[in-house]
Order: sequence, then structure tokens, then C-alpha cells
Amino acid sequence: MSAKLAVVSGGGTGIGAAITRTLAEDGYEVIIAGRREEPLARVAAEVSGVTAVVADLADPDQVTRVADAVGERAVDVLVNNAGGFVMSDGDSLADEAAQWRRTFDVNVLTAVLLTSTLEAALRRPGGRVILLSSIAAQRGGAGAYSAAKAALHGWMFDLAARLGPDGVTANVVSPGYVAETEFFGTRMTPEGHALRVGQTLVGRAGVPDDIAAAVRWLAGDSGGYVTGQIIGVNGGSVLGR
Repeated sequence: MSAKLAVVSGGGTGIGAAITRTLAEDGYEVIIAGRREEPLARVAAEVSGVTAVVADLADPDQVTRVADAVGERAVDVLVNNAGGFVMSDGDSLADEAAQWRRTFDVNVLTAVLLTSTLEAALRRPGGRVILLSSIAAQRGGAGAYSAAKAALHGWMFDLAARLGPDGVTANVVSPGYVAETEFFGTRMTPEGHALRVGQTLVGRAGVPDDIAAAVRWLAGDSGGYVTGQIIGVNGGSVLGR
């Protein structure tokens, strides 16, 4: 019997790399995809059973590279993790428009195109589609990024309704503040870290493995009756809504 197959976008760093390692530990072969070759190659070299595909997943001509890597196999788990915060290059309306378009491309279009490309390959029944959102989608505060991540929620509801009759689930995992990632780059300060930790009920920052654990649950047999849900993993920074 062939190994289970997972596809993880943005699987070369931070939360995506933790998800990749977790699924590999659970016996999946994992295809990781993203724009940057070096981090993808590093994870593929470190973790057995991982294949790296370099592609801009917001580009319809490149996202098909992932389907080529999948071939004729069924996809058991699809994790749309790729995304990020896009800074504006200036103060003009044109700069604002460019920021919003790029933010949408990076956080929404990557998920839409990859899911559409692989939808026919999802295992039926039993496939899982998992989208990575953000606490910013639920409480705001991050402008275009908040709006883009919130867009994933509505789209996930459509996916869950459409795929559910085939035995495929679709859910969102919405992380709160997670340290040990590239998300904030050089923007994070000790004061900013302390503020975000202080907003939790558990008194600590999240780590990538916290998010990977939620994905593991949704991907496994115990997550089979969960679909159409937004799972907050945020230490109580935002209570259930």
C-alpha cells in the first residue's frame, strides 16, 4: 500500500516547516511548494519523504508544477499555508492598490489556485483541505492582511459545502501570535513581543509546533467529523467566535 500523500504550501519555513515535519512523522509523503528554493531544499534534505517544488502559487502557469509532482496519486491532505504580510512601498493610492493586490495574491490566490489545481486529486472519501488564516482576520488591526485572511473564511465555507458530500473536509486553522517564524522579520521588538504574550490567557507565545498539532488533528481520523470550522489556536487572545 502506498504512503499517504500531503501537500503543504509554504512548507520551507516557520509554521509550514513544522507542519511538514509533523505530517512526515505520521507517515505521509509530503510535497512542499513555494517561491524560495533554498528553504524548501533544506527541509527536503532534512526530512525523509519530502519533495520540494519551486513555484509561485499565485501564478496559474506555475502552480501546475505541483500537480505534475502529484501525478496520478490521491492527495490525502492539502494544507494551504503560504502567505505573509506585504508592506506598502509608499503613500499614494497606486501604492495602496499595489499592496492590497499583492496581499490578496499572496494570501488568497495561492490557496485558491492550488486547491483548484488539486481538487480532482483529493481522496474521496477522506480528503482534508486545511487553510491557514490568522487572528488578524477575527479582530482586525492589520489592514489588507486582515481582510485577505478573512476572505479565506468565507471561501472555506463554500469548500466545505461543496466537498462534504464526497467525504472531504475543509477547515481553517487561525493562529494567534507565533514566535520563531519569519512573519515579523525585523519589525518585532521586545515590547511588541511582551504585548502579544500579555494578550494571551496562558502567558506565552505560540510556537510553530502548536499550529502543526492542530493540523495533525484535523488531518487524522479523529478530525473526520469536523468541517466548515475556524479553529483558533491563539492562547486565548481571541475567545471563540
